[in-house]
Amino acid sequence: MPSPPADVDATGVRVELSRDYDPVAARLPGMALGARDLAGACGPAAAGWYREGARYARLPAPVDLCPDADAASARALVLIRELTAHGMAVDWTARCHDGCHGDGLFAHLYPPTRVDGDPHGATAAGWRDGFFPSRCVHRRGPGFVEVRDRRFGPLEVITVDEPEHLAAVAAAAEGVDRERVPAEVRHDLVGARLLVERAGHLWWLPTRAYRWPFPALIV
Repeated sequence: MPSPPADVDATGVRVELSRDYDPVAARLPGMALGARDLAGACGPAAAGWYREGARYARLPAPVDLCPDADAASARALVLIRELTAHGMAVDWTARCHDGCHGDGLFAHLYPPTRVDGDPHGATAAGWRDGFFPSRCVHRRGPGFVEVRDRRFGPLEVITVDEPEHLAAVAAAAEGVDRERVPAEVRHDLVGARLLVERAGHLWWLPTRAYRWPFPALIV
C-alpha cells in the first residue's frame, strides 16, 4: 500500500562539502566548505555548491533504497541525482532491509560507499563496477524530453512528448504528490522506470545532461 504523502518541503538533508574528494587534499586549509542543511530544492542547491567550488559531498545519514523509504531518504536520492549530474563525488551509505537493494533503479547515481543490508558487499561492488557518467540521462528539447537509459543493459531511448507526461516529469523533478499525477501517466512513467514512488510522492530518476562526457552515440 502506498505510503501517505509527506511534507517534503519541511524535510531537510544534511550534507558536508569539500573542494576535493581526496582525503589528504581535503584536509588542506580552504578546502572544506562546511556542512549545509538542505531545505529547499535540490537542483538549485547542487548547482550553487558546484559554482562555489564543491567537488565532493558527504551525506552523514544512511539513505534507504526500499519502497517504504521516508521523505528524507527520497530527498537524499534526488540530491545525489543532482550531485551526480554535476560530476561531483558523493560519499554516502545506502541501506536496504527487504533485499531489494534498489532493484537497479538507482544504478546511475554515484555509487555508495557501502550498502547496509548487503553483508557480502556484492551490491556495492557491482554498483561501482557498472557506474559511468550519464548511465541514465535526460535532455530537454522544445516539447519533448529524451531519456537515454543503460541501467538495465542495452541502450534504451525514450521520448516523452505528451503534455500530461511532460507536466508530470517537470513536477516530479523535486517530488510531486502521486495523486496530482493522472493514473495513466503514473502507470506509463513508473512502468518505464523513469519515476519512482516514495513517501507518497513520485520522483524523477534520470540525471540531467549538463554536458556530454562521451560522444553522444556512446551515451
